[in-house]
Amino acid sequence: MKKIIYILAILPLMFVSCSNFLDMVPEDDIETVETIFERDMQARTWFKMCYTYLNMMIPDYYANPALLGTDEFVMGELMRKGDRYSGLTIATGRQNSFTPIGEIWKGNSFWEAIRYINIFIDKVDGVYDMLDADKKMLKAEIKVLKAHLYFEMLRRYGPFIIVDKNFDITTSDKEMQLPRCPFDDCVTEIVRLIDEARPDLIPLKSKPITRKAYHSLEAALMLKAQTLFYAASPLFNGNPEYISFKNKDGVNLFKPNYDPEKWKIAAVAIEDAIATSKQNGITLVSQLKTKSTPFLTTMFDIERSAMAPAYENSEAIHYVRPADLQSGQGSILGIILPMVALFPGENNHELYDGNHMGVLSPSMKMVEMYYSSNGLPLNVDKNWANGYEKRYQMGSLTKPETYSKVIPDGRNVLNLHLDREPRFYAHIATDRTYWQRGPDEKNNVIVEAYRGERFGTIHDKITNSQAQNLTGYWIKKFTNSEIKTQNYLTSVSNPEYAYVNMRLAELYLMLAEARNEYLPTPDATVYEPLNIVRKRAGIPDVVTAWEQYSTAPSTIKNKIGMRGVIQREWNIEFAFEGVRFWNLRRWKTAASELNVELYGWNVLGQDERSFYNNYEGPKVVWSKNKDGFNASTDYLFPIRGEEIFNSGVTQNPNW
Repeated sequence: MKKIIYILAILPLMFVSCSNFLDMVPEDDIETVETIFERDMQARTWFKMCYTYLNMMIPDYYANPALLGTDEFVMGELMRKGDRYSGLTIATGRQNSFTPIGEIWKGNSFWEAIRYINIFIDKVDGVYDMLDADKKMLKAEIKVLKAHLYFEMLRRYGPFIIVDKNFDITTSDKEMQLPRCPFDDCVTEIVRLIDEARPDLIPLKSKPITRKAYHSLEAALMLKAQTLFYAASPLFNGNPEYISFKNKDGVNLFKPNYDPEKWKIAAVAIEDAIATSKQNGITLVSQLKTKSTPFLTTMFDIERSAMAPAYENSEAIHYVRPADLQSGQGSILGIILPMVALFPGENNHELYDGNHMGVLSPSMKMVEMYYSSNGLPLNVDKNWANGYEKRYQMGSLTKPETYSKVIPDGRNVLNLHLDREPRFYAHIATDRTYWQRGPDEKNNVIVEAYRGERFGTIHDKITNSQAQNLTGYWIKKFTNSEIKTQNYLTSVSNPEYAYVNMRLAELYLMLAEARNEYLPTPDATVYEPLNIVRKRAGIPDVVTAWEQYSTAPSTIKNKIGMRGVIQREWNIEFAFEGVRFWNLRRWKTAASELNVELYGWNVLGQDERSFYNNYEGPKVVWSKNKDGFNASTDYLFPIRGEEIFNSGVTQNPNW
């Protein structure tokens, strides 16, 4: 950590979003901290500048490794050149302590932000032309921002340094070399900041659109719940790997024993966040628009649950304003939207847009992760399609009314793509199924993925120099099905799309997990929040599904079995949203889950048999993730070696 000095250094503050800051300097005078905090406009500019640190990290697919850093995605070498996407780089095992990937523990990043936040908290009360009510609100919001920055450091690095006030300029280098605080103290500090801010925060619904990306009451309470939830999780709660993890002064940074009460404490905070959210009108996206069939209506709700055009999403609890369309979800639209072919003699097609590459595709692991229509893993559903053993063979639609305009009737379709839950079809585009690509249902197109077909590759080999989809699947999530494919990137820039960083469904799954981990045996209080999410997803409640349709009904009757059910629900509901990256770490399952080869179909195949690998199952399409996660080091991020040298803090284990 660089020196944290109580002094204004003008140049580091000059972000693009605050380009007018220098214009405020009075003629023949020098702007100082004191003069800036005399006036409302300058103080608010400082406030906005503090939020840019969060906005420039969280929604950015280039900088935030969580967004692409798991086994959910497959992408070839073309878009990996120059390590432009930190998540794809970290997934191949290239994390290091010399130039850490996804780094926020450095002097010009989150520590700098915390320094400026402390100045704002200390000085805002002196702004002479700002209303007292506004001073209280802004101070409360920026305290939650500070808590949020701490939380992001907590889940990356574990214990951090608590900086409750800035140093005076006369402070010596040695005095500034603060130690990392014990993990539980870090949790307590985050909770303290939020509790202190709570009385002066307002609900999300009371904020104008220009202020929706600043922390609301509901966002603060969810952040508190997340912090306590992480603190209860296996990575941080009684982890034997961290028993000997100490500061240089010998202080233990983690308590050695597992504490089940932490799950109860987390559950109480989660319940508070849910109750407050519901009280203020936050509800799961449901029945947003009536489509021609109930199944399509459910699919549309699922599609919109993770999107927020013009900051509109009924279940969103916290938005982050991307720095521009090239950060946040806008930065991946060009690589997930399909690159369709122009056939000989065509110079245009309603699906064609030369800006689309379609190179970021879901892995087969994710394709098989989604449930059957009965809300069960495919291998335990006794009534699923033509049976689990025949999932790589061809079949045809058996429920034409249910799947009307989702799966074409009378055509051969891979059994794996039949009789699946609505989230599967809402999130993933598959060969020989429909994909709506325009404002009404007549814009439904059948995905035809063989080589030489409209969605298929035009190349006769896998190449590192051309854009290719490697698995034969496309990601639908984050794309608006009611906007035409052609000129899509231009269309989504207006209205502005916010990045949905927290949503209500996450709280329900957190509550189910916390209760399951605390109780000796799962009961209705565990099933209830899980079923709320499942109901919106259009699948049976968990008891009905497992007791009536599964080959293993006892699974949901014990803690370990129910843990697996809840974890799978996480993986499906929050697929491709960056949540799996953190979940696998806090569950301590990343080593077993991530170190695998990734599979897909033979995208060079020109017919059904060759595309589907002679019906023998998928083939390896990416192998560089196989040894990408090192269990001895990678559960926590490394601190840059230079920071260790300058600050004297203890490095994370084994780095």
